[in-house]
Amino acid sequence: MNDMQRGERLRPRLRLPAWTSTLTWKATVFITLMCCGLAALLGCLVHGAMTRQTVGTAREKALIRLERTIEAYEAGARMPRGEGIDPAGLPPELRALAVGGKRGTAVGRHRGRPVMWAAGPAAQGTAIAASVEFRTSERTIAELDRAILGSSGLAIGGTLLVGAFVVTRITRRLHLTAQVARRISAGDLDARVDDGTRSRSKDEVAAVSRALDTMASSLQGKLEAEQRFTADVAHELRTPLTGLNAAAELLPPGRPAELVRDRVQAMRSLTEDLLEISRLETRSERVELDSHDLAGLAARTIRASGTDTALEVRGSLRVDTDRRRLERILGNLVANAHRHGAAPVTLTVDGRTLTVTDSGPGYPEYLLTGGPQRFRTEGTNKGHGLGLTIAAGQARVLGATLTFRNGEAGGAEARVTLPGPAAPGATAPPRRRDEPPAPGSSVPRAR
Repeated sequence: MNDMQRGERLRPRLRLPAWTSTLTWKATVFITLMCCGLAALLGCLVHGAMTRQTVGTAREKALIRLERTIEAYEAGARMPRGEGIDPAGLPPELRALAVGGKRGTAVGRHRGRPVMWAAGPAAQGTAIAASVEFRTSERTIAELDRAILGSSGLAIGGTLLVGAFVVTRITRRLHLTAQVARRISAGDLDARVDDGTRSRSKDEVAAVSRALDTMASSLQGKLEAEQRFTADVAHELRTPLTGLNAAAELLPPGRPAELVRDRVQAMRSLTEDLLEISRLETRSERVELDSHDLAGLAARTIRASGTDTALEVRGSLRVDTDRRRLERILGNLVANAHRHGAAPVTLTVDGRTLTVTDSGPGYPEYLLTGGPQRFRTEGTNKGHGLGLTIAAGQARVLGATLTFRNGEAGGAEARVTLPGPAAPGATAPPRRRDEPPAPGSSVPRAR
């Protein structure tokens, strides 16, 4: 690679601002260029036509004046000043044309004023000429040019205003459609464009809005059917599992009985997880706020997990939160770190942020980009992918932020950031434990 190529690679490229890529900016530039081009074309045509007409009229007057001057010269009459044989101010090129035996006209000046000269041949290599005033014609052409420029400016400004209004209406509808699409992607399946112009408009934007609303309705129906199916299956499994658990307790002691009871317990846990996910997805959960010390809550979660998890407290606060839901989140994160990661596992409390880290291979790429997914695990890991899904759902109910990332030195990191004191609940207005439930509402049982 030579120095020139290296210099071209190192030279920074000119990048336009982001707003220049918007549809409004592109439409404005296009309309402006089209208006300017049209105004220039029409202005040139009008200017040329009016100039030819004005100059032609002045030329006819000058030739008529020349005929009178020739008649007066032949009759021996006295001619006005500035007319006659080789008058002062006659343009040299016009005099040469007249001496050559032809008549012609040309714009020149006489006594500092613009005039239209007309000249013809005379005796002994001279030229006879006459002139008419051209100042009025020049003023007419100048006023016409100013009128063309003014009307072009007004036309361009008016066209830009009308075009900007129309384009803004279109882009506003497109922005609304994009906003609704983002809300649907975030989980708000009730979001609809419901564009007020759709009923009377059949343009492409209305077609996109109708298609988006139709897609959202179809997606909402399918997801609700899936949620109902999951809830119904999990609910129907509870009764036979209860009977199966009772029957397993009647088996004689031994290894087969332990295996049966272990599998029954695993199925009961899976059923309860499915029911919890179903309740979270319907967004019908309500938080029960109370004041808790985060360091004590984290220590209690570690003890309940029965795992070798280190607790690091950098700064503890008392916050209003739902203890059961927060312990559920931390318990699932700690269990996931021990099951799929590697020791040491650490739970760090830093203000309103609680972080669970491990020294394992880290989270898979699909989880970092799309979040937890039910019944999806990476490689040969055992599990149903429900623990992190429940943690994400409970965090959403609390209004907390749950993020997943891989550490620079390896390992996985899950961070829970609780909302501030003035932050509202994410799904429903929270209530404290000492407040009675609203009439007709159901309080989820503790887990």
